[in-house]
Amino acid sequence: MANKSSAFYPVFLTRTIVRALTARWTWPLAIVAAGVFTGVPSAQAAGPQAAAAANCPTVLQHTVARLQDEKPQSLCQYAGQVVVVVNTASYCGFTGQYKGLEALYNRYKDQGLVVLGFPSHDFSQEPGNNTQIAEFCENTFGVKFPMFVKSSVRGSDALPLFQQLAQRTQTPPRWNFYKYIISRDGQTVRAFNSMTAPDDKSFRQEVERQLAAREGRS
Repeated sequence: MANKSSAFYPVFLTRTIVRALTARWTWPLAIVAAGVFTGVPSAQAAGPQAAAAANCPTVLQHTVARLQDEKPQSLCQYAGQVVVVVNTASYCGFTGQYKGLEALYNRYKDQGLVVLGFPSHDFSQEPGNNTQIAEFCENTFGVKFPMFVKSSVRGSDALPLFQQLAQRTQTPPRWNFYKYIISRDGQTVRAFNSMTAPDDKSFRQEVERQLAAREGRS
């Protein structure tokens, strides 16, 4: 009996330990497996775009079609960046500002700046269709910053983005090439009129100030 008893306890303890370890690791392993086989991404795998979308400020919670192919684009992809919004036109005395906007974009994009262009015929100086506008911007000024489809930017028919910008600043676009600078966290919006060129000192300083500011401290 003594020999049988001494043999029993090691076997019993071994089985108990195995059961405990199995119970401990079954659920974590099952969760990991579920993520792998169902395609559910982890927070790390989701990447910065998903994180930005999760923290998208209200002012950027809009979807607008891209100029070149009219595919819908969520503006939340620009969350966390300093955003310059501008209404544009191809046949305006300020059309040359395309060049300055592209230069501004190239200079600061690696620091977190994006320029978003919105062609509009509200002031009767953008008669072309989306294809014509895209070709004009590319061929004349080499525009590479994101551009969106021709739309209204003022009044009751304005894009929701521009309605919100007008409400936030009490300044709707009064002409082509009005500019709005949105802080990284979307809490600060400043408006600049058409006379303020992209390379104007005050405009550039505001861009640099917002680029340097931490989110929530613009």
